[in-house]
Amino acid sequence: MKVVREHYLRDDIWCGCETCAECKQDSTVLQRDACIESSLCSYPHYLVPDTNVVLHQIDVLEDPVIRNVIILQTVLQEVRHRSAPVYKRLKDIIHEQGRHFYTFTNEHHRETFIEREPGESANDRNDRAIRVAVRWYSQHLKTSESGPDGLKVVLLTNDQGNKQKAEENGLVVYKFEEYVKSLIANPELVDRLALSSDDKNDITSSKVLFPEHLPLSKVQAGIKSGSFLQGTFRASRDNYLEATVFVQGEGEESTEVLIQGLQNLNRAVHQDVVAVQLLPKNQWVAPSAVVLQDEGAAKDDNVDGDEEEKLSRSLTEAARKATGKVVGIIKRNWRPFCGMLNVSQIKESTRHLFTPADRCIPRIRIETRQASTLAGQRIMVAIDGWPKDSRYPNGHFVRSLGSAGEKDTEEEVLLLEHDVPHQAFSQAVLSFLPKMPWIITPEDMAQRQDLRHLTVCSVDPPGCTDIDDALHCRVLENGNLEVGVHIADVSHFIKPGNALDKEAANRGTTVYLCGKRIDMVPELLSSNLCSLRSNVERFAFSCIWEMNHKAEILKTRFTKSVINSKASLTYAEAQMRIDDANKNDDITKSLRGLNKLAKILKRKRIENGALTLSSLEVRFHMDSETHDPIDLQTKELMETNSMVEEFMLLANISVAQKIYDEFPECALLRKHPAPPPSNYDILIKAAKSKDVTIHIDSAKALADSLDVAKVDGFQYFNTLLRILATRCMMQAVYFCSGMDSDFHHYGLASPIYTHFTSPIRRYADIIVHRLLAVAIGADTTYPDLMDKHKQSALCNNLNYRHKMSQYAQRASVAFHTQLFFKARGILNEEGFVLFVRKNAIIVLIPKFGLEGTVFFDSKDKASPNLVFDEKGPTLKVEQHTFHIFDQVKVTISLDESNIQHQKIRMALTEPVIPGVSVSAPEAEPQAKKQKLDR
Repeated sequence: MKVVREHYLRDDIWCGCETCAECKQDSTVLQRDACIESSLCSYPHYLVPDTNVVLHQIDVLEDPVIRNVIILQTVLQEVRHRSAPVYKRLKDIIHEQGRHFYTFTNEHHRETFIEREPGESANDRNDRAIRVAVRWYSQHLKTSESGPDGLKVVLLTNDQGNKQKAEENGLVVYKFEEYVKSLIANPELVDRLALSSDDKNDITSSKVLFPEHLPLSKVQAGIKSGSFLQGTFRASRDNYLEATVFVQGEGEESTEVLIQGLQNLNRAVHQDVVAVQLLPKNQWVAPSAVVLQDEGAAKDDNVDGDEEEKLSRSLTEAARKATGKVVGIIKRNWRPFCGMLNVSQIKESTRHLFTPADRCIPRIRIETRQASTLAGQRIMVAIDGWPKDSRYPNGHFVRSLGSAGEKDTEEEVLLLEHDVPHQAFSQAVLSFLPKMPWIITPEDMAQRQDLRHLTVCSVDPPGCTDIDDALHCRVLENGNLEVGVHIADVSHFIKPGNALDKEAANRGTTVYLCGKRIDMVPELLSSNLCSLRSNVERFAFSCIWEMNHKAEILKTRFTKSVINSKASLTYAEAQMRIDDANKNDDITKSLRGLNKLAKILKRKRIENGALTLSSLEVRFHMDSETHDPIDLQTKELMETNSMVEEFMLLANISVAQKIYDEFPECALLRKHPAPPPSNYDILIKAAKSKDVTIHIDSAKALADSLDVAKVDGFQYFNTLLRILATRCMMQAVYFCSGMDSDFHHYGLASPIYTHFTSPIRRYADIIVHRLLAVAIGADTTYPDLMDKHKQSALCNNLNYRHKMSQYAQRASVAFHTQLFFKARGILNEEGFVLFVRKNAIIVLIPKFGLEGTVFFDSKDKASPNLVFDEKGPTLKVEQHTFHIFDQVKVTISLDESNIQHQKIRMALTEPVIPGVSVSAPEAEPQAKKQKLDR
C-alpha cells in the first residue's frame, strides 16, 4: 500500500518584524529596537532557541527580560510531542503581548521547508530545518534593514554538533548558557539555568554511590518476562531511607513492594514510575518504626553504613513484607518544588542544599550567588538530574515566593504544593466570556420556560457570592405540592472545547481557603452572570417535582428556565423566618413547605440506611483589617442546612437516573465504595472499650448502631464515635457508567448518584448539565461527551483535583490555626483521646475542632516507662493507662523551632503523671481577652 501525504507550501507566510517592508502583514510582533544588554551581542537581535533549549530552559525563557524571540513551527511541534507541561508554558508566553514571541510557520513556507534526506535521522532533519529557517531570516532582514547595526538573528542551542554546523553556514550562534551569562544587566538569570549534562560532571565526586539505572529497553524486557515489576514510587514522609512501590495488578488487585536503604532507593523520587526487582526472601524486611528526617549539614558524597544502622529491623517473620530495589526509572514525575535554602557553612560557597516543604522529596543541591538574600525566603527549585556519584539530586533556582511565615507567601506555597491551578485567567480564556452589558434576548426566552413569577429563594452560608442553587415550593390546585430546585445554567456560558471550557476542566473545582477562594471559572460568571442572586433575572436548569404531602414523588420534569430569585438568605435568616410565627409572606411559606418535606425525606433516607457522620468543621473569625484569625470555633449546623442538603441530594439522584437511562455507556456518576471490614477495626475496638457494640454488616446496621450508642454521663461520646466512623470511610469518586458496574453510594445508601447542583464550583456538574440537556432535547451533543474513554480520563483528573483541593483546604485551616495560636500564647484546654499509638496519644480538642499529638518520648529528657497493648489499644505511661475516648487536659502552643514546618505542640496537664505532665499555664491577662471577644 502506498501512502501519499500532501504538504502545502505557501508564499504568504510573513516574518512578523516591525522593520520589514517586504511582507504584506497587518500587524507585527517582533520589535524594531530589539535590544537586550548583552556583552556578546551589542546589536539589536532576535533569538531563535532550538527544541532542547525550550524543553530544558523554559524557566529562563519565562523571564520578562527575554523578549523578541522567534519560535519555529519545527520547535513548537517537537515540544508539543515531548512535554505537554512545557508546551503549555510556551503557549502562555507566546500569548503574552509584551513578550514579543512570534511563531513562524517554517514547515509550510516555500523557502524554509526541507525534505528529510535518505539516511538522515528525524532529529538531524529538524536541526537542519532550524538552521535553514535562521539563515532565511538573516538574509530576509538584511534586505529590509541594511547597515552594520542592522538586526541580526541569533540561534541558541546546547548541541555542540548543531552549533558547529551553524557556524560553518555563517550563522550567529551561541550556547544558551554563554548567552545568558552575557546578559550584563540581569546576572540573576544565571541561577535559573538548568544544568546541562556537561556541567553535571564537575559538581560531583568520582566515587560511584548508586547502581547504574538500566536502559529502558532492558527494563521493558524485564517487565515483560516478569523479572521486574512496574509501579509508582512513594517515598515515606517519616523516614527518608524508606519507600514503597505501588504496583497496580489486574482489576482491583494491587501490591506494594517495600524499599529500604539509599542504594535500593537508587535515586527514585516520590511519584516517579519505576522498575523494581524483588530481593531474595531471606533479605525481606519489615517497615521501620523509626522516624528519620534527613536534616543537618550536607552528608558527604558517600553512602556509608552509619546512616542506615538507624533503621530498626523487626525480626518477626510475620511483619516482613515483599522487599525490592529500584533498577530503572520509567518516567520521572518531577515538578518545581517549594522549600527553603540551607545556606552552606563554607564562606563564599555558591553550592547550597535546598530543603523541600514536602517531606517526601529529597534535599536538592543548587548553585546560586544570591544565597544571603534567599535565606529565610520560600523559594522554588527544579531538579535537573541525579548522577550516580552524587548523594543529592542537582537542580536550579526558579524563583522566590517571599518571606517564610508571611500569610501571602505561605498561601502561595500551599497552592503550589497541592498543584492547585491559581494563576490569573489568561486573555484567551477571558475572550470567551459574554460581552457586557449582558441581556436576556427574546430568542433566549423562546428556548426556555419562564419561571420568573415563582417565589424562588436561595439559602447559603454568610458572604456567599457564587450562588449555585435556589428553591421554591407551592401548593398546586389539586392539593399536591410543586417543589423546584433551580441550578445556575453554567453550561449555557461555557461551550465545549473552547479555552474557557478547557481551563475549567483542568481546574476541576473551586478551592476554598480560609478567607480566599480560587475560582474554577472567571468572576464575571461565578459571582455575577451565573450566580442566582436576588432580584435579577438569571438562566437556570430546573428540576421540578410534583409531590404529595408524604414527600412521595408523583412526577419529575427537567427544563431550562429563566428565574428571578426573590431573596438570598443565609441559613440563619431562613431559620428565623421559619420559626417566626408572625411571618406569613410567600417566601416564608415556601421555606416552611420545603422544611416540612425535607424532614420527611431525611427520615426516609435514614430508614434506608444512609449514614449521618460527623466531622468537626471550624470557622475563623477574621480581623477586618489585618485578616488574621481572632477567634476560632466549630461550625453550628441548623435545620435549614439540612433542608437545602435534602433537596440537593434528591435533585442529584433524579438527574443521575435520567442521564443513566438515556446514556448507559457515558453518564458521569459518583459512587462511594463500601469500606473493607478491616477499616472498622479501630471503631469497633473504641466502642467496645465503653461496652458499646457496633454492627457493620451494612450501612444501615452501622447507622442504627451509631444511633443507639450512648454512655451515661458522657454526652460527647456519640459525636466522637461518628468522627471515628468518618475516618473509616473510603473516598467518593466520579466515574463513567460505561467503565464500571458498581454504582452504589454507600454513605447515602443510594443505588445511583451524581453531582448536578454546583456547576459554578465543580466541573463534573457542567458535564452532567450537558448530558441532561441532550437527554431532554435542550441542546446538541458533541463527540467527547459520548466517548466513555475520554469521560473516564476526565473523571481521573476531577478525582485528583478534588482530593488535592481538600488537602489544600485542610492545610489552610492548619496554617490559620497556627496564626491563631501564635497570637494567643499557651492555652490549656479539655480534649479526648482519639487514637493510642506506641509512644503517643492523639487528642481532639472539640472547642477548636483541633487534633494534635502528645508524645511521651522526647529527645531532651529521659523516656518514661511505656507499655503499648494493641489489643485495647491502650498505652501505659508509668502508672497511668490511656484508652480511646479518655478525657484529658492539654496545653496547646505553637512550636516555631523549624520555620518551614511549624507545628501545634500539645503537652499533658491532666491526668498528672510525675515527670511526664506539665503544669497548666497562668490564666491570660484580662486586657488581652477583651480584644478577642469583641
